[in-house]
Amino acid sequence: MLERYVKKILSSRVYDVAQESPLQLANGLTERVGNTVLLKREDMQSVFSFKLRGSYNKMAQLSPEQAAIGVITASAGNHAQGVALAASKLGIKATVVMGRNTPDIKVNAVRRRGAKVVLHGDGYDDAAAHARELEQSAGYTYVHPFDDPDVIAGQGTVGMEILNQHSGPLDAIYVPVGGGGLIGGIAAYVKYLRPDVKVIGVEAEGSACLQAALHKGRRVKLPAETLDLFADGVSVAQIGKENFAIARKYVDEVVTVTTDEICGAVKDVFDDTRVLAEPSGALSIAGMKKHVAQSGATGRTLVAIVSGANVNFDRLRHISERAELGEAREAILGVSIPEQAGSFHRFCKQLGKRGVTEFNYRYAGGSEAQVYVGLKTDTLDDRQVLVKKLQAANYVVEDMTDNEAAKLHVRHMVGGRAQDSNSELLYRFEFPERPGALLKFLAVLGDRWNISMFHYRNHGAAWGRVLIGFQAQPSEARQLQAYLKKIGYRFWEESDNPAYQMFLR
Repeated sequence: MLERYVKKILSSRVYDVAQESPLQLANGLTERVGNTVLLKREDMQSVFSFKLRGSYNKMAQLSPEQAAIGVITASAGNHAQGVALAASKLGIKATVVMGRNTPDIKVNAVRRRGAKVVLHGDGYDDAAAHARELEQSAGYTYVHPFDDPDVIAGQGTVGMEILNQHSGPLDAIYVPVGGGGLIGGIAAYVKYLRPDVKVIGVEAEGSACLQAALHKGRRVKLPAETLDLFADGVSVAQIGKENFAIARKYVDEVVTVTTDEICGAVKDVFDDTRVLAEPSGALSIAGMKKHVAQSGATGRTLVAIVSGANVNFDRLRHISERAELGEAREAILGVSIPEQAGSFHRFCKQLGKRGVTEFNYRYAGGSEAQVYVGLKTDTLDDRQVLVKKLQAANYVVEDMTDNEAAKLHVRHMVGGRAQDSNSELLYRFEFPERPGALLKFLAVLGDRWNISMFHYRNHGAAWGRVLIGFQAQPSEARQLQAYLKKIGYRFWEESDNPAYQMFLR
């Protein structure tokens, strides 16, 4: 298998449109993680992503008959731009089906390159199913974004370049994983020439289809309603068949990372390069940092691939808000302090010279005040030391740094109280950002339960986060959840969330 792929990679026709992207030393990351970190800058391609390699290699090998009819594909965005560029270069008509959650920056870029865009469904899998229908009805050639040997070989040229550019000691290459085209191509080439180099996949926690497949020993399909949409470029429910055949033999490990860790990595890339990577583009950096922290590795040479920079500007608001949390540079605490003059001053004296990044409070009567406070920290250990110090000073402290409801919603709602808090159930949702999403929610829910609280935040075109309180008894929770499941949006019950208990009840 490997020899066949190496031959295909070496003969790939990618350099009609792609450049050999630089392998750049990341000084800041190198110093922080105690290993030499090299960034493979695929964000510098003309479509700001590695995806043009595989799509062009596939389309350059079409027969004249296939080229005359045209091609079709489905894509989260970056592959679509690669297909559109290849079609323009080769004079082929291209149709691209994209999920409605695709950031506008990617949709508009595809249209500008002359491809026809069809928006269908909530994500990649809906778009792919529709593209297959159009393929059959019109006779198009389907250019798969990852599950195709020619596409895999085109992406594998990234691995070829890495080994050509760095002939010295190399310990590991960290590769973002969506459908598996990039890691399949890199693993095939690197393991054939340098089997000592580890190839480590990195997946977003909410779309870890390769990790799930490796665990089961076969490909599995993640439920579409559970897929995390933040790193939309890797939001894929099932690893490709051909890709998994390579990965199960030649990928050494898979690391999964959280949204906060991805946001921290976006900041790291910016600090070292002044480039704003998209969430999936910074995925491998997040995985590299986490893997190094877990393994305690030092003095090694590590490569992480900056795979894309097609970030929607609106999403930067969320990324910047969460980056410090992903870097363990901020702690979010709920603290009970006396409801009396001077108590905030005394609390700050306990903090010393540590910076306060946020302080939310509203008078609610009683002898104690519940405050929501953000504090600057250096490390996870520093955060734990801080909590213990405050507890030693007789403060009641709830660490909310990893509490999604607290970070997304409660911080903006501190001080509110339900009139009948004993009959309220709280749920957190992810809504797809498209017209009618809220109306669909309300229509399915009907008039059975009154909504007692509603807080919505947009997160950059792909999805919105919603916190909703329902006037319902705990005994009605199972029936309420049965209704909520019919809607098809991801949700979590938060009725026992300490942030809710402290600030909203």
